Amino acid sequence: MERSASGRQPDRAGDPVGKIQRTLRECLEPRLSDGQRLCVGLSGGRDSVVLLHALAALRSSGLALTLSAVHVHHGLSPHADDWARFCTVLGERCSIPLEVVRVRVPAVSREGPEAAARRERYVVFADRQADWLVLAHQRDDQAETILFRLLRGAGVGGAAGMPVERPLGEGPRLLRPLLGIPRATIAAYAEACSLVWIDDESNTDGRHRRNHLRHEVLPRIQQMFPGAARALVRAGEHFCEAAVLLDELARADRESVAGPDGRVEVSRFNDLSPPRARNLLRFELVSAGLRPPETRWLCEAMRQLGTAGADAEICVATSEGEIHVYRRALHVVTHRQAVPVAPVCWHGEAELPWGGGRLIFRQTTGAGIDRSLLDQAAVHLAVRCGGERLQPSAKRPTRYLRKLLQEAAIPPWERARLPLLWCGGRLVWVPGIGVDAAFACPPAAAGLLPLWEDEQPASAGSARRRCA
Repeated sequence: MERSASGRQPDRAGDPVGKIQRTLRECLEPRLSDGQRLCVGLSGGRDSVVLLHALAALRSSGLALTLSAVHVHHGLSPHADDWARFCTVLGERCSIPLEVVRVRVPAVSREGPEAAARRERYVVFADRQADWLVLAHQRDDQAETILFRLLRGAGVGGAAGMPVERPLGEGPRLLRPLLGIPRATIAAYAEACSLVWIDDESNTDGRHRRNHLRHEVLPRIQQMFPGAARALVRAGEHFCEAAVLLDELARADRESVAGPDGRVEVSRFNDLSPPRARNLLRFELVSAGLRPPETRWLCEAMRQLGTAGADAEICVATSEGEIHVYRRALHVVTHRQAVPVAPVCWHGEAELPWGGGRLIFRQTTGAGIDRSLLDQAAVHLAVRCGGERLQPSAKRPTRYLRKLLQEAAIPPWERARLPLLWCGGRLVWVPGIGVDAAFACPPAAAGLLPLWEDEQPASAGSARRRCA
């Protein structure tokens, strides 16, 4: 990684090494507790090499952290294997564990190869066993991002640019500690420390719009407006502040229009002014993990919601999910893994996977399903086919499952995902409904209690839902 050894240079204003290490320390120290794990997203380019080198130096100087790195092998370049080998050697020289993760980027996709590669990359990042996933985006990257999004007609949130910190689902938090450092300072650091790196040939391909902005548009703007990059970043900070205020307004509006179950009631939603209603709808989508919607889609959703009758069931789809109106309330549903089409046999396992979630079988006494009855015939899970009947209580007659699901207020799109438990051709158990009376466990007898854990989208984000 280094062609010559270099000690830490004096920490003066014009010293790129001191400036970057000071910036990293100021960013990390308030966020880190002793021994926290940092994983660097290492592409092998100059910026990520500088970040890795500077973090390794801080670790050596006594900053308490556990450092690792990950390189995502997209396979899009003929040099991809060489880049992976370079990063592997780099990690060894710095005594930093590095994992190379290969991903498969679709050759043809509506979002384009760059966006598809980015999506796959962030899936890998979210899967790291670390507290922080650290990326090397810098100030010029931020300026390009803001200008690019403005040219695409971004709203306030998009025009805010990349955040310094944000969550990555249930994985580590993403951190960009160099976001305030200009590219020139990073280049000076690399030169001062005699670092070597790899150059991605696609970064000079003018057919990519982002590269056109970087190499053609921004340099011309800088000639006329020397502080353009700094000004764009400052504008992004203003947009970020405005986005925070809009989110605060959305939360206040949500509280005023939510029903007892916490869901947005459509009639109250439609009483909001159009700008506030659009802001709340956008907030609901983003909170559920979907991307901010396009204006055209948002207008169509607003039109349909505005004409929804008292008993209307509406579905407005996006590429990532849908908005449903069910029982006069708003539901944001993200796309999830498909449930099995063919029956899934159960042979006594403690749990079985089902549509991205899992079905857990807990041993009980005097509750749930009578285990002795399950031992008398083959047991399997299956989705609804129609016409199923169940008797949830011995004091009430057998009823059609469709009616029971309606009374339990289980939305139609969830009913198709339910894992129904069958034994010898008899329906035994349905999540959210319960056990058929003929299979109920007697007191003091060995029982089995199924529990379905599903990723259930909600307006406040995805949460694990349990149904007994």
